[in-house]
Amino acid sequence: MKVVALSGFSSGSAGAEKRHRENNGDMEVLDAYSAAVTKVVENVSPTVVKIDVSRHGRRGRRFGPRSHGGEQVTGNGSGVIFTPDGFILTNSHVVHRAAALTVVLSDGRTFAAELIGDDPYTDLAVLRINAQDLPAAILGDSQAIRIGQLVIAIGNPYGFQATVTAGVVSALGRSLRAGGGRSIDNVIQTDAALNPGNSGGPLVNSRGEVIGINTAAIPWAQGICFSIPVNTAKLIAGRLMKEGKVSRAYLGIAGQVLEIAQNALHAHRLSGARGVMVAHVEPAGPAEKAGVLVGDVIVEFNGIRVESIDDLHRHLTSEVIGKEISLALLRWEKKIFVSLVARELQEK
Repeated sequence: MKVVALSGFSSGSAGAEKRHRENNGDMEVLDAYSAAVTKVVENVSPTVVKIDVSRHGRRGRRFGPRSHGGEQVTGNGSGVIFTPDGFILTNSHVVHRAAALTVVLSDGRTFAAELIGDDPYTDLAVLRINAQDLPAAILGDSQAIRIGQLVIAIGNPYGFQATVTAGVVSALGRSLRAGGGRSIDNVIQTDAALNPGNSGGPLVNSRGEVIGINTAAIPWAQGICFSIPVNTAKLIAGRLMKEGKVSRAYLGIAGQVLEIAQNALHAHRLSGARGVMVAHVEPAGPAEKAGVLVGDVIVEFNGIRVESIDDLHRHLTSEVIGKEISLALLRWEKKIFVSLVARELQEK
């Protein structure tokens, strides 16, 4: 009896089974991604608010609806509740010089909001509404962010409430030139789509923790959007809640985080691996007068190790205004020291 091997059938069956397994694997990955995003949105969306803003316009021009207060410009943005008793984080540019602020919760309730304080130099602001037992977002740790990780943005672009976009962290340590010429340092770059109205909303990781406050997108580009790290937001929010403003010393530089070469770390016995590279020196500012140059890397402030923009912000408080400061710099891998007198940063 002649036995015919059904090799063609077996091969086709094995190929089909392989493709089926691969398809199932792809579906499992997509299902896991969808489940992660869905869970985050369910947990965080109740903490995201819509902020309606009214500003007085100049007489003789038509900006929007009239009220008893005169002509007004109206706009909106987003915010995130971070305490159960009604404190809300948002962007300074959303609420700066507003005539009236109204907050709309995810459940539709509407509240007049009080501006606790805003800081244009980090584009952050804190509002408060008269409400209790509110859902509050968990503020995470932006130092733990890694390039490529999943992030989710929630906000109200063009007034469409609770809009969700997702993407990845594209880059860290960016500097962003904000309105009025201000430089915002150490921002997070993401490709999670942002549009007008997203400003002030949260950027969230896969665990549902807020890791940034969304601030800007480049309108003529695709997938280039920016968020302020939540560690900066926590620091600024604390000062605004305590004093209503942020008084800070001014060095006259813009900087970005830089990894320091291992030989320089060992040669100068520096702990940690990073410093703040000077990317810009303001003309006639304290740093320029002291001889600080673009490319210098700040590694110490009054003898204390500096590894990030946040480290510098923590030192540049009102207590050092008018006092002499010592900066340790790496210049061409040589460690030098400069002394300067910090000025008070004036709002532009």
